[in-house]
Amino acid sequence: MFENLTPGPLPSLNALRAFEAMARTGRATLAAEELHVTHSAVSRQVKALEETLGVRLFSGPKHRLELTEAGRELLPALTAAFDQIAGAVGRIRGGAEDLHIAVNASISVKWLIPRLARFAEAHPEVRLHLAELASHATSHRGADAVVRIVPTARLADPLATPFIQSHLGLVMSPALAERFAADPLQAPRLAATTHPQGWAIWAALAGVELPPKPEQPFAHLHFALDAAIAGLGAAIMSWPLVADYIASGRLVAPYGFRKAESAFALLAAPGVGKRSLDRFRAWLVAEGAKTAPAPQDPPH
Repeated sequence: MFENLTPGPLPSLNALRAFEAMARTGRATLAAEELHVTHSAVSRQVKALEETLGVRLFSGPKHRLELTEAGRELLPALTAAFDQIAGAVGRIRGGAEDLHIAVNASISVKWLIPRLARFAEAHPEVRLHLAELASHATSHRGADAVVRIVPTARLADPLATPFIQSHLGLVMSPALAERFAADPLQAPRLAATTHPQGWAIWAALAGVELPPKPEQPFAHLHFALDAAIAGLGAAIMSWPLVADYIASGRLVAPYGFRKAESAFALLAAPGVGKRSLDRFRAWLVAEGAKTAPAPQDPPH
């Protein structure tokens, strides 16, 4: 008597999960890592879903896929549904004080983890679990919130909590700065593939014209930062990531720092109302307030 309640069977749950993960992370390889399956399995599931629905969900070349209109319509509903499922399962398991945070790798390595002992000491009742957030993702499966740098416009979102304003600056080792004292822009240029426009954005903010020069790529900002500390070249970095290195003299910023249209922020997942998240949010804001102001002008 119930066979006609729906117009047809729902697509495979595995196919829906594969599409949601691939669309959210932007890459089949990242979706595969999250789902603990192979890259080809994700691609097959997404292809099967497209055939079942009779629509294309992605368009463009394999190395630069973009969501179609149908894909953009489907993604938020699936993300919300899977988040609700994950939340319900967590509550049933009695994980009310567990807190799952996804964070960009460079923020995690260079800012968050060095400070986590203070959070653990202040809130021993919270069991914090960290996961790596894809470079451009704003959500992560099973995470109660994500921590990343977001555009200023995103801060109007009621789920967003900024905790440090972002300032960009050119940084290099003192030895390299001495070597290129006449013109720091002639130093070897380091860049992160996750932030390919970093040099251009900083140049516009600083009002300088960059001379033609190749950039040595690194997979993450923290790799480029470590390379700058080692004296391999100059890099564009956000002030919170390098404040301690500037203070200790391991890095210098010959042009100072300029305010960017972005901020370090926590983005809570919709519907999450945990006490542990409230405590972590308040702690982030307090830690952000401890960050010294970015030097606006180059040292004289």
